[in-house]
Amino acid sequence: MKAALQSYHARMQRVLDYIDRHLGCDLDLETLSGVAAFSKFHFHRQFKAAFGLSVHRYVQLARMKRASHQLAYMDAQSVTDIALDAGYDAPDAFARAFRRRFGQSPSSFRESPDWEPWFAAFGPLDNARCMLMQKTFTTDDVMVRDVPPTPVAIMEHRGDPATLGATIKRFIAWRKAAGLHPRTSPTFNVWRSERRPVSPVDYRMDLCVGTDQPIEAKGEQIKAGEIPGGRCAVLRVVGNTDNLEPAALYLYRDWLPASGEEARDFPIYCQRLGFFAEVPEHEAVADLFLPLK
Repeated sequence: MKAALQSYHARMQRVLDYIDRHLGCDLDLETLSGVAAFSKFHFHRQFKAAFGLSVHRYVQLARMKRASHQLAYMDAQSVTDIALDAGYDAPDAFARAFRRRFGQSPSSFRESPDWEPWFAAFGPLDNARCMLMQKTFTTDDVMVRDVPPTPVAIMEHRGDPATLGATIKRFIAWRKAAGLHPRTSPTFNVWRSERRPVSPVDYRMDLCVGTDQPIEAKGEQIKAGEIPGGRCAVLRVVGNTDNLEPAALYLYRDWLPASGEEARDFPIYCQRLGFFAEVPEHEAVADLFLPLK
């Protein structure tokens, strides 16, 4: 029974991965049921039973999530190209659908995103993805590494995590202007507070880019700092890198007590190695670092 269930989940996971890779293509029931090797007459009911969303609704949300990331963070792509990439025949149809879902036009969202309705709109999609993408970590997934010190430029986010998207947008714009591309200058997030503090205003996170060059603020509040070197427990997360809390909980709750190690006096942090929407969401990669004594 367990082996059969694992096989069933693997076939459904194959469908989600295929959707991620082919968001700009025709994703009809016949194609997707073939990917899963299920009967096309039953697949739509099986999919909804597994994820709580119809296939059509899931694909719509996945396309719109990628489009919204492209609008907010990838200025080089035009609204027209993003609309066509999301499966719309014309920018007007995309604009109407986008406004219905988020209360903003695509151009307005690109200029000044309102993230509250964005988070609400994608709750069902994120819940669906988590049903199969919740990974169970083991000690074999954790490596202890000696990490060299890394000089970084830091943009601090302080305040409600719902406003983090605006800080990320400013950070991306600043690093582009500074010529610090992710392919040549590593990207780090350092958490200075709990993911969900009692008061949202107490949320604190540093957005960092590795550089040993002199820092030009270019109108932003940027400061120089360092991610210290030393021993770290490293856990790689592939896929759902928006929420690294399950991985962090595994390190703190399970791995650390059993390892006999002690945490060093520096916060847990991650290095982002593959970014959605530059890669399909299931291929996004982040390494989580727990500093050790």
